[in-house]
Amino acid sequence: MLLPKSASADARRLVATRALRGFADGAVSVLLAGYLLGLGFSAFEVSAIVTGTLLGSAAVTLAVGLGGQHLGRRRVLLGASVLMLATGLGFAGLTTFWPVLVVAVAGTMNPSAGDVSVFLPTEQAVLAETVSARDRTQMFAWYNLSGTFAGALGALASGVPAVLARRHHWDLHAAERCGFLVYALVAVLSGLVYAGLSPSVDRIPEKRAAPLARSRAIVLKLAMLFSLDSFGGGFVVQSLLVLWLYRRFELQVETAAAIFFAAGLLSAFSQLVSGWLAGRIGLINTMVFTHLPANLFLVVAGLMPNATLAVTFLLIRMALSSMDVPARQSYVLSVVPPEERAAASSVTNVPRSLASALPPLLAGLMLEHSSFGWPLLCAGLLKTIYDLLLLVQFRAIKPGED
Repeated sequence: MLLPKSASADARRLVATRALRGFADGAVSVLLAGYLLGLGFSAFEVSAIVTGTLLGSAAVTLAVGLGGQHLGRRRVLLGASVLMLATGLGFAGLTTFWPVLVVAVAGTMNPSAGDVSVFLPTEQAVLAETVSARDRTQMFAWYNLSGTFAGALGALASGVPAVLARRHHWDLHAAERCGFLVYALVAVLSGLVYAGLSPSVDRIPEKRAAPLARSRAIVLKLAMLFSLDSFGGGFVVQSLLVLWLYRRFELQVETAAAIFFAAGLLSAFSQLVSGWLAGRIGLINTMVFTHLPANLFLVVAGLMPNATLAVTFLLIRMALSSMDVPARQSYVLSVVPPEERAAASSVTNVPRSLASALPPLLAGLMLEHSSFGWPLLCAGLLKTIYDLLLLVQFRAIKPGED
């Protein structure tokens, strides 16, 4: 893998664990709903479990980000691996609603495409210190690429249990349970990789201080802006785009699956351009000037009269919409002191997850009454407002150097 020249061995280990977790998350996020329905759970109970995974993961991530700096980073990552192992075994072994809900809330299961998990703040804080400041954005691009690409492969692999069950006349539910055992196995492999991290990754403050003592104002302002972006994105989460394509153009799920696999690949590899572009026009400009066109293409897709044009503009949008991610992560971790990076990562990432929880309900109501692309228009407008506010408020605030 062509990581930046200044990347250390620890950087390579973190990219590897991000890929491992991406594959596991991609697989179980597709398997989860059908597996739970196979246990006899109602649609409401499945929704409650999915919501529990999001809220519980956000709470644990925030707690680790704000308080984990005093525990040692390797210890936090190894502990998170143990929790991931318990989560996989819990979902594979439990069959009644309340115990599964407890595991969902307390565990690491991630039903979404993004990576909001207990691993995130610590990994990002460590990753920022494994390369030179000049290569930081490119390092985050490779980190995100590994997770996104592996997640796409994991989503494809989620169909393997059904194929095997059909071919060998196995019980489908038992075959799907193997996916959660693989999730547990990935936790063990990740723990082994974390155990090999060098002692230099541990940055334990000599004095116990507030997690965001010096950077509270800028981090909270960024968190509010990022939440606006995520609120807009909640109108066009992948499952809702599949629903819109079906309602609007009668596009079948298997066709949509192939489209979004291609979209995932475009999103993954486009992030590699982020570091190159940031080195020429700056981090904030990279975030805004790639995101704005993506929002425009999203609105245009919602106005298209046929599936071919709509899918074309959605794919163009996906080729641009994630280029801001490495720049955003790099910017956040470069405007705060090193000892506050884990807290900053949590405080700017967790609200994004929470802000995206309500819009799917609103988008569902829109699609219930009309097949027109109102959710896409709402998302494009809100995300454009975010881009303009970000440009006005932060263009003059330059990232610092270590």
